[in-house]
Amino acid sequence: MIEIRLLSYFLAIAREQSITRAAESLHVSQPTLSKQMMELEEQLGKQLLIRGRKRVTLTEDGEYLRKSAQEIIALMEKTESSFQESARGVGGDIYLACGESAGMGFLAEVYHELLTDYPDIRLHIHSGDADTITERLDKGLADLGLFHGPIQNDKYDFIPLPIRDSFGLLMPEDCPLAEKEVIDRRELSRLPLIFPDQLFRSGRQLDWFGTHYPSFHIAATYNLVFNAAFLVEQGIGYALCFHRLAGNSTSRPLVFRPIVPELSAGLCLAAKKYQAFSPAVKLFLEYLRRKIQ
Repeated sequence: MIEIRLLSYFLAIAREQSITRAAESLHVSQPTLSKQMMELEEQLGKQLLIRGRKRVTLTEDGEYLRKSAQEIIALMEKTESSFQESARGVGGDIYLACGESAGMGFLAEVYHELLTDYPDIRLHIHSGDADTITERLDKGLADLGLFHGPIQNDKYDFIPLPIRDSFGLLMPEDCPLAEKEVIDRRELSRLPLIFPDQLFRSGRQLDWFGTHYPSFHIAATYNLVFNAAFLVEQGIGYALCFHRLAGNSTSRPLVFRPIVPELSAGLCLAAKKYQAFSPAVKLFLEYLRRKIQ
């Protein structure tokens, strides 16, 4: 069995790209660290490090171990923190995985109310797409996940949230389409679109659109609307995105126009079934349900 200490040492080398610098940061001698890494490679039967003259790089197996080690250590720290905080009193950490959504505003309100009563609780947010959220929930790296729903998955329990995210188009403020206050849904098939990656990859018919993907001209896809906005600025296409996430700052010559009839997605907070929650997560869910009611 691999010691957690060795995984921490390995991650330090991966981060520093140098056994010497890693040894200094860990306060161990370079020969000791080098020997332990060779023993780790021997234990796994794989070469993990390419020891170059100027820097140390990871092999393919080393990259795999780095990702796994990060997840293992994060889970260990999360578990340890839950027990420590439970022993000290009401406090602790809440780990939330979520996509880009105005629904975070609603959850932020809940957290603010919770924090007012329990200032020792901390919230940790990890942003990503639905695949990332699912992965973190399944691996125990997140207590809760914020999804656009409905989601068909028997592994999770869901709490529907009383808000929805509405779709619209992000476009240059000087384009002819920007003169309209709203965009008719039927116009989408005639426009070059910059599509959310998660929707594009699903390849299914969407009730929102009432049509199949071949009807659309997909110029590009994205998973962060901030980056998609740069494509919009260059006139590559119109970004399909949620209202209030378009980043309509005065520094960017872009505008958002809602789509009619409204295209919207519900939101739900998910957790693994039969999950044993820490006191902090239990309190958060209690405050959430109270606010929903």
